[in-house]
Amino acid sequence: MPSFQYKAVDKAGRPARGALDAVNEVDLELRLRRMGLDLITYKQVDQGATTFATGGRITRQDLINFCFDMEQMSRSGIPLIDGLRDLRDTIDSPRFREVLTVMTEDMEGGKVLSQCMAAHPEVFDGVFVSLVKAGEQTGRMAEVFKSLASALKWQDELASQTKRLLIYPAMVLVVVVAVIVFLLVFLVPQVVGLLKTMGIALPAQTKLLIFASNFVIAYWPLVFGTPVAAAIILVFMIRRNPAAAYMWDYTKLHAPLTGPILQKIILARFANFFALMYQSGITVLDALRACEAIVGNRVIADGVMRAGQQITAGENLTEAFRNLGMFPPLVIRMLHVGENTGALDAALNNINYFYTRDVRESVDKVLKLLEPSLTLGLGVILALIMWSVLSPVYDILGKLKF
Repeated sequence: MPSFQYKAVDKAGRPARGALDAVNEVDLELRLRRMGLDLITYKQVDQGATTFATGGRITRQDLINFCFDMEQMSRSGIPLIDGLRDLRDTIDSPRFREVLTVMTEDMEGGKVLSQCMAAHPEVFDGVFVSLVKAGEQTGRMAEVFKSLASALKWQDELASQTKRLLIYPAMVLVVVVAVIVFLLVFLVPQVVGLLKTMGIALPAQTKLLIFASNFVIAYWPLVFGTPVAAAIILVFMIRRNPAAAYMWDYTKLHAPLTGPILQKIILARFANFFALMYQSGITVLDALRACEAIVGNRVIADGVMRAGQQITAGENLTEAFRNLGMFPPLVIRMLHVGENTGALDAALNNINYFYTRDVRESVDKVLKLLEPSLTLGLGVILALIMWSVLSPVYDILGKLKF
């Protein structure tokens, strides 16, 4: 379908710009009219330019607001198609407005909401569509949208915690590398010139520092280019080679400091969505298949797949999860009690709460440990460099007689 950039005005006379897919100019004008806009001028553009022109991707905050609005409309008894029309006319994101316009037209053509969402996988993933479909079948649309909004908020908070965990070490690493490079390239050569004019014997640590300085100055393309080339090769292998991608995910899970936290974050995401889908009426096997795609780690996704195979072969959920070796005994005991009492949804919610709290506490502990540890590491590196530079000078001063 062709894409058009347009200039239009709304009912209040305010200008509006954006891009929209339409069959032709007449269809474009009709679509804009449904959005409450009057077309002024238009220009057909390439499909590749549409994403930029429409304001980029749809953010998680846009989806949170969408779920909240849909929950309120479902509870109020407003027909979904009328609710979509209202959202289409009031939403700020041009890209999301275009998606809602197409969804509204699809619903007018006889499709249900989950089918309309499935036509936009770049906005609504498989889990989102499955939950909405379950809500349509069970008549619990309000509860589904409320759960989706809570899950998206939790994802947003989790992403924020992960960034907090990674940003500070990255910043300190950049500072450390910059300081070391500055000392090796600028400070050490000047001190070496001074020491050579004095004609004194240099200690081993100073010789090693001079060698490192000369190497960085002489082979700086190799020093700075090797890490970049290694990173590019690693990314290429991870994207092209499934075995390399699996090993990379395994390495991330077993990293000394961040590995256990990453595993807890992934299992928290898994428990959250698994509980959400089970409560919405999706079967255990279907929920496990959907969770394979959302955990974001091939090692854990492979474990979830094996759990589904064991359940298909006749094992219960508790035994399947125990055989994975990924969940602590407390989580397995929660599942066991939930299965025996018929309250598996409550057990899954407890697991979700357990991991969410554990992730928060782990991130806070690591951040508290990282700050002094990285500061101490930077101080040790600078002390070693200054010791190597200044120790010959102190030797000279000690031999002077006043």
